[in-house]
Amino acid sequence: MQPLNEEQLVSIEIDLDQLKKNQLNESWLAMFGGVIKLILDKMFSPAHVKPRGDRGFLNVKGSRSDVTSFARTLGREKKYLEAITKFGLDDPRTFQNKSKLTMAIKNFEASTGLKWPFQ
Repeated sequence: MQPLNEEQLVSIEIDLDQLKKNQLNESWLAMFGGVIKLILDKMFSPAHVKPRGDRGFLNVKGSRSDVTSFARTLGREKKYLEAITKFGLDDPRTFQNKSKLTMAIKNFEASTGLKWPFQ
C-alpha cells in the first residue's frame, strides 16, 4: 500500500443553496446519497488523514441554519450506524438513535426543503 499524500486527497464541497435549485429528479437524489455515503465512509475510516492547514475533506456551504441542520443529521446518521454495529438492531439504544435520526431528518427536510436520501 502506497502512503497517502496531500495531492491524492479529494475534498467534497456541498452547496446547499445550489442543491435547492437543482433537486428535480432521481439522479439528483442518487448523487446526493452517494456524496453522503462517501462522507460517512470517510468518517468511519480509521485511515482518514487531515493535512496541516486544511479544514478537512468536506466543505458545506449554505445558510447557517441549513449547514447546522445538515451537520446534525449527518451526525445522527453516524451515531445510528455506530449503534447498529455496537448493539445490534434490536437493542433499545439503537431504537433511540433511530428515533433521533428520524427527527433530525424531518427537521433537515423542513428547514432546507431538501430530501434526505436515506430512510
